[in-house]
Amino acid sequence: MASQSMYDLRLSSDFSDLASQVSMCTLTRDEGGSIGWVNVAEIEAHQDNNNTKAATVNDHLNDILPMETRKQVLRMNTKPGDVVMVESSRGFHLVQVADVMVDVRKMAQTKRRRRSLQGNGEVSMLQQLWNKGRQQQDDNDTTTTKATTDLTYVMETMGCQMNQADSERMEGQLQSLGIVPLLEEEENDDDDTTKSKKKKKKKRKKEPNVVILNTCSIRDHAEQKVYSHLGPHAKRKRNGEDVTIVVAGCVAQQEGQQLLQKFPEIDLVMGPQYANRLSDLLEDVVIGGNQVLATDVTHIMEDVTKPRRTSTTCAWVNVIYGCNDRCTYCIVPTTRGVEQSRPVESIVEEVKELIQDGYKEVTLLGQNIDAYGRDMVPKRKFSDLIRTIGSLDGLKRLRFVTSHPRYMSMGVIDAVAETPTACHAFHIPFQSGSNAILQEMGRGHDRDKYLQIVNRIRDTIPEASITADVIVGFPGETEEDFQDTLDLMNTVVFDSVNTAAYSPRPHTPAASYADQVEAPVKKERLARINALNLKHASERRARLLGTTVEVLVEERNMKSRNADEESVMGRTTQGYLVYCPGDIDELRGSLIDVKITNCETYHLSGVRVDDDDDVEEDS
Repeated sequence: MASQSMYDLRLSSDFSDLASQVSMCTLTRDEGGSIGWVNVAEIEAHQDNNNTKAATVNDHLNDILPMETRKQVLRMNTKPGDVVMVESSRGFHLVQVADVMVDVRKMAQTKRRRRSLQGNGEVSMLQQLWNKGRQQQDDNDTTTTKATTDLTYVMETMGCQMNQADSERMEGQLQSLGIVPLLEEEENDDDDTTKSKKKKKKKRKKEPNVVILNTCSIRDHAEQKVYSHLGPHAKRKRNGEDVTIVVAGCVAQQEGQQLLQKFPEIDLVMGPQYANRLSDLLEDVVIGGNQVLATDVTHIMEDVTKPRRTSTTCAWVNVIYGCNDRCTYCIVPTTRGVEQSRPVESIVEEVKELIQDGYKEVTLLGQNIDAYGRDMVPKRKFSDLIRTIGSLDGLKRLRFVTSHPRYMSMGVIDAVAETPTACHAFHIPFQSGSNAILQEMGRGHDRDKYLQIVNRIRDTIPEASITADVIVGFPGETEEDFQDTLDLMNTVVFDSVNTAAYSPRPHTPAASYADQVEAPVKKERLARINALNLKHASERRARLLGTTVEVLVEERNMKSRNADEESVMGRTTQGYLVYCPGDIDELRGSLIDVKITNCETYHLSGVRVDDDDDVEEDS
């Protein structure tokens, strides 16, 4: 029975449903097998006979999961989502690790801030908020903690969708603390007491109490960009203003201690793996008056707070963090760590909540999304996850990024074709059309493998869009290699390609290669490939002229040139941007039919063909 259940879980069965159906434990069966948290202090306590309190911390579980079984599980190298089979005197147990709680404050490095940057000696507004929150905990007061004056924050996000998703999660934590986003139009009134009494109050821009820079290191000069953003905020702190400065993301992970040395005004430096734990780390900053550095490897916990989504129609959902590949040009494995897939149950629960909140489209995120589940016990398949999420009631559209040709299976293409909510859009970076360069890049695939994937997509879903990333001027790239890349683009005819000239990144092998391509050559090749990219993008969209397409309306068209006519913006299943006349308050989140009357390089425009029909009502 236990072995069969393990096999069922490989087929993406829900653990709680399985436990409810087959578990012989009457104490947990009705709860889907849930037993709550298990404290790891138990093992340490049994090794230290003097600590009797910790030794009995899990005794309430003895009738459910005997102590010898708990020890077996706790000694295993498990991650959230893993399911292991262990044996005890009571028989076999299937145990799922739902989450792992790590004390990040113990993992982080702290340094007492020097006196000159501790402010004017008064208790900061952020510390007042924290003190009030702790007092409420002591008094068992569950009301939301609020400061006497609204504390504000500004989040500056650089880089990819993963960073955007991380920023949403960090903003959710800040708002759960009672800190609100600073609106651009907010201003302060200043009394100018040194001037004439007749002079009116002057307005000045209000400054945030908390500044978070969520950084990206994928391109050259990323560090310099961060330093330039830090300058004005650091000056405020040197002038004695009450401001907390946080640097998060990939540059934070890459630079670490050097950031604190160059900018001692920074309060917290944290890598991407700590995005879910911002509030815990801020406590050391606020209460301890410390500078905090959190860049050590850690498991990524599930969120206990809701992200602050930037859209009310479309949402990002992380399914796998990190990357185990070591492409010779890429810094991502260094900054985002090893792969960690999220439990299927956690992903399903998050998407269900989004649907309940009115979201219509979800994009599953992963640096290498096709690797989803390969780090889990038992292993899972991304194609199964597509089917599971795509079948949830109320979801209108499902997208995912980013695919890797080395790992992308034909089963993923089949899953998209067979799942009605799955969008017909694939983002599959090829990086180069030259087999010699692909080998030097360490990509793990060749040109033929990439074209096999493309041909399968074209045969299975002919109308699907295919987008990609490419790098020109990689070390050792000859004109012949570059022509191979142009030839691949002409063979595929992509809907869009993100192009970039190679730039050496720290801690990557390619940065030290001797045969670096000179800047003028890279610039010239980039111009040529951009011209071809524009041509193909125009061709792919031009074929839709005069056709009717289904569009999910997302937002108001802020670029409309006609001030007398309201216009909305949405996307097709292929991800094409579409503008058409309409009232956003009426149409947001609706699927509408639009007849395309104009095709530009990167967007389409048209008119609704169902203006006289009732707008689709939310279910």
